[in-house]
Amino acid sequence: MMNFLRRRLSDSSFIANLPNGYMTDLQRPEPQQPPPPPPSAGSSAPASGSPAAERRQPPQPAPPQQQQPPPPQQSTGSSFFSSLSNAVKQTAASAGLVDASAAVSAAVGRKFKLLLVIDEPHTDWAKAFRGKKVHGEYDIKVEQAEFSEINLIAHADGNYAVDIQVIRNGTKVIRSFRPDFVLVRQHSYSMAENEDFRNLIIGMQYAGIPSVNSLESIYNFCDKPWVFAQLVSVYKTLGPEKFPLIEQTFYPNHKEMLTMPTFPVVVKIGHAHSGMGKIKVDNHYDFQDIASVVALTQTYATTEPFIDSKYDIRIQKIGSNYKAYMRTSISGNWKTNTGSAMLEQIAMSDKYKLWVDTCSEIFGGLDICAVKAVHGKDGKDYIFEVMDCAMPLIGEHQTEDRQHITELVVSKMNQMLSKTPIPSPQRPTATQQPQSGSLKEPEPNKIPPQRPPPQGGPVQPQGMQSQSQEPLQPQRVFPAGQAAKPAASQPQRPPGPTTQQPRPQAQGPPSSRLSKEAEPQPQPQPEPQPAPQQKPQSHPQLNKSQSLTNTFSFTESSFFRSSVNEDEAKAETIRNLRKSFASLFSD
Repeated sequence: MMNFLRRRLSDSSFIANLPNGYMTDLQRPEPQQPPPPPPSAGSSAPASGSPAAERRQPPQPAPPQQQQPPPPQQSTGSSFFSSLSNAVKQTAASAGLVDASAAVSAAVGRKFKLLLVIDEPHTDWAKAFRGKKVHGEYDIKVEQAEFSEINLIAHADGNYAVDIQVIRNGTKVIRSFRPDFVLVRQHSYSMAENEDFRNLIIGMQYAGIPSVNSLESIYNFCDKPWVFAQLVSVYKTLGPEKFPLIEQTFYPNHKEMLTMPTFPVVVKIGHAHSGMGKIKVDNHYDFQDIASVVALTQTYATTEPFIDSKYDIRIQKIGSNYKAYMRTSISGNWKTNTGSAMLEQIAMSDKYKLWVDTCSEIFGGLDICAVKAVHGKDGKDYIFEVMDCAMPLIGEHQTEDRQHITELVVSKMNQMLSKTPIPSPQRPTATQQPQSGSLKEPEPNKIPPQRPPPQGGPVQPQGMQSQSQEPLQPQRVFPAGQAAKPAASQPQRPPGPTTQQPRPQAQGPPSSRLSKEAEPQPQPQPEPQPAPQQKPQSHPQLNKSQSLTNTFSFTESSFFRSSVNEDEAKAETIRNLRKSFASLFSD
């Protein structure tokens, strides 16, 4: 019998059309079996092998001198039901019908949010986020890695996975996880170091992972001339008095780099950081030499007038925290970020605040940004660059700035992450059938979808299957929840030849018989109805046997493909199976 059930359960269409909620019930843990009453000290009779006899045996008090009771033994009926439920679970898992709800349950039960921090290993971000919580109940688990150690895969249905390969204490560690949020503290693109991780930014955006800063702004910061174009728009809006932007010329390639009206100039080649790719050119001949170098790099270049500066200015904004620094070169290098320099914090003026607040609005908003400018010996300020969340922390307050970043990320996670995870949309399987809007009933009367026609038979509209599959019944009484209204408005179809095997009326499916018992019966129509076959009386406490009978609802038309004699034999097998289940759980 178990082999017969396994063959039936291996049919994907049969599993897909089980009653609603059955697969959810399978994932619930089975209740603990109550321990049997301990045998009396004077009793030497062996235990009965019948489950009913075991249950009828009255409990007897144990003597005080009795030692530890023996471990409880499972009855034959519960053992059979457990093995049968395990078979259903294994078959459903192999068909992939339980994975989605199990994944959602695991996500709901997870009491932490996973934060991916992309930064160099010298900063321990796990220590900074220790003790922080999202929504007051979710801990924050930190995974830290560099762009070069990260890979990912993202699907259009919202599923994604991030893989990291890091070396910790000389050991190579490979992990795969699903981050809920990303903090980016590293440049994703640099021509100087020949590192291009823009494909990872695209993958994170494809997966829809929220981040600080936004992935859209991070991708836009992968080309400095593109960012400078946004500053030009701000300059045109505020004017040169409020937003003193330096003059700049853009060359998409070397072909137009012929001459400059004034010298000296600063030539910036491509997209680089930390002073790389920047050359000071004093005359026309040197400018031509630099143009030949740009031709070899096959990239763009920009030129700016050289400003003889007294000091550099940096205004940074982290959330709602502002700081301003002044950096003065000691070594005499025109690049103040190269060589020896003196750094000190200065007062935050309204002018500086206007600069950084205006720049923080580009690309949809920058949560972390900094504006760089130079103060010339002529007493004027010149804004020449804006940095995003990958800006390095400087000064004596780096620990405080790191704490501000931590609080900003926690605040963003509270805003952008929901308390209950939303399940990603699932791909439709081949066994799902489209539901007709006219046949849809209220939620309490919901029934399983119609079974598909047998293989090789003609495909009929869903509304006509219920009529063509019952040719021997003059008129069919629909239980509550089935499509009785559309059929009542149409004339009854007389019995006639059909393309499917006719089903005897006496062999109604067990699921329909149980549904008639459990649900209220509608009023029968005036026409005389043929008397249905007497159903076996069900016990009011047979919850497990009813669940099993509802599970094995053999109403699929492909099950009745052979002759009438074979159908009657199979129906007799079903009736015997129900009687066996009823006898197992009758008491």
